[in-house]
Order: sequence, then C-alpha cells, then structure tokens
Amino acid sequence: MVEGHSLCFTHLLGQEKAKGMLQRSLVTDRIPHAYIFKGPDGVGRRLFGRGFAAAINCHNRSIGRACGVCPSCVKIRSGNHPDFMVISPEKGGIKIGEVRKLCKDLTYPPYESPMRVVILEDVHAMRAEAANSLLKTLEEPPENNLLILTADSSQAILSTLTSRCQVVPFSGLQDEDTITILRQHGVDISDAQFFSHLSGGSPGRALLLLNTGIAELWRDIVAGLSIEGGEPDSGLGVVLKLAERMAGMKDHLDDLLIFLRMWLRDLLVAHHRSFTPGGRVTQVPEEKLGELKSWNSAQLFAKLQAVNTAERALARNCNRLLVCEVLLFKLQRTSSAESNLRFR
Repeated sequence: MVEGHSLCFTHLLGQEKAKGMLQRSLVTDRIPHAYIFKGPDGVGRRLFGRGFAAAINCHNRSIGRACGVCPSCVKIRSGNHPDFMVISPEKGGIKIGEVRKLCKDLTYPPYESPMRVVILEDVHAMRAEAANSLLKTLEEPPENNLLILTADSSQAILSTLTSRCQVVPFSGLQDEDTITILRQHGVDISDAQFFSHLSGGSPGRALLLLNTGIAELWRDIVAGLSIEGGEPDSGLGVVLKLAERMAGMKDHLDDLLIFLRMWLRDLLVAHHRSFTPGGRVTQVPEEKLGELKSWNSAQLFAKLQAVNTAERALARNCNRLLVCEVLLFKLQRTSSAESNLRFR
C-alpha cells in the first residue's frame, strides 16, 4: 500500500483493472451479490476485499472511497466490525460446518450497516460438499449481503461457483511496486529487489519467504550445493542436515520448493543470456549466482525436474525426510554425461 494502513483500496499499489471494476460498482451503486477475486496468492486480494467493505459501509464515502476515520472504518480497521467477516481455511480448506453456519447467519439482517460483507478465502481448496452447501446461498442470496470469494488463479475452481459470481482478476505486481511494499515492511533494498522478483510479484509470498526462515534455509542450501566435488563426506553430512531442516518446514515446504524452482529457472535464464551477444543478465543479481554459474542447461533442466518430482512425491504423502534427501542429492550431483564442469 502507499499509505501503510489506509482502508482505501484505491491507494493499494497495482491491480488497476480490479480497482476500476470495483470503483465503477460503487459509483454506479450496482454491486453484485458475490465476487470472486481470482489471482496469485499474496497480491492483495484480502486487502482489496477489506477496503471494498469499508467503502460500502463508510459513513463519509466519497467517489467510491472509504474515509478511514468514521466509526465504521475504525471498526473494520481494528477487526471488530460486526458486519465484516473473514473466513479462512483450516487444515486444507473451509469446512462444511463453517459454511452451514455462515449461510444461517446470512438470513439475519446486518447488525448496524447497510450491507454485511464476508470474505471466504481460498475457495479453490474448499471440498465439494462445502462448496455445494454454499451454492444455494449464491443462487438465492439474502438481501444486504455481499460475499467475496478469493481463489488462486493457478488452481481449479468449481465452475458452479464461478458462474454465480462476478470474477475480478488480480495479477502479480510490478517489481517496483513489490519492492516499495517490502521496503515499507522494513526489508533492506538488496533483499527487497531480489525477493520481489523471486516471489513473482507477490509481496505476501516475499514476506513469507523472509519471515518464516525459508530465505535463510535457501541460502544454506545454495552454500551446501557449492561444496567442492572432492569432499563427498563433507557434502553428505551437509545434505542430510539440510534435508532434516527442509522436512521440518512442514506447512512451508511447498513454498520452499516453489522458491527453489523459480531460482533454478532464473539461473537457466541467466545461463542463456550470458551466451547471447550483447545479452545482459537481469533476472538474478550477479552476487546471487554464486558458485553455481558453472551449471549448464542440461544440468539445470534436470534439477528443475527433480524439484517437480519432489512436489509430486509430497502430494502422494511420501516420507518427507526421504523426499528432501533425494531432492538435495539430485540438486548437488553433477554428471559427466551432462557436462565436464564441476563445482568450483
């Protein structure tokens, strides 16, 4: 955001298409009964939903914007507004019991506002029975209620949900906008520049990488992969320790694998650009390439495939520690069939 805690969604950085759609709805007073905010995770969908809820019920609304200081805005900012709710998934998705309770609550009028606004997060992870329980409410919505569903654009969503909502598209932010947001959260400029790119324009994902220890573990993995090829015993010990730390990431292991994939792709881009006449590596800062610049295309493609294989194994509930060990050995290994280059 431009203004750290502003409730005005028009002050949020990026997402110009989403801003235009939502502001037109407010100005024309043609608000549908349900939206789906569809886009990558961590790009501001929940903040937009909160800002839109504030604008709808603001006592001093002007040109589709919340004032941020009236009693309604203050309650939404503090998370204590009786007519604004956020329902987040627990252990994989929103449960059918929560949906049934919500549908019952929606039959009552709002407590103090013209419209009740409910955000249901990550509906792509909602099980079929929970989604079907929500369908009747979406088909025949009670008056003075607005549902805002958020969904990851990379995940499949039940068509029955999408067809009953107005879809508002969200996208990854420009690097400069992501950097600005990260700097507002106290991230130094070097890390902000690097993680803004590797997060795919998602400030939320970048902060997750930095705040959960994923970034620190990634740096240690890079250092471990840079061990001299002539030190197998040392390399084995490092790999086993790193694999144990990876397996201990639990809920964030998937994020670490996504991070590793993006990093390897950037190394691949850097490799090809270095062989392009006049080419300039811009995706990965030179200091982040480290000792791994010696990997060739075949090796990098093989390592990307190893990350994909690890993700599939985790999806099948294979042993987490074993998956991490196998992955790191594949990432570390160099093959003479692929290249004569060794770690330097």
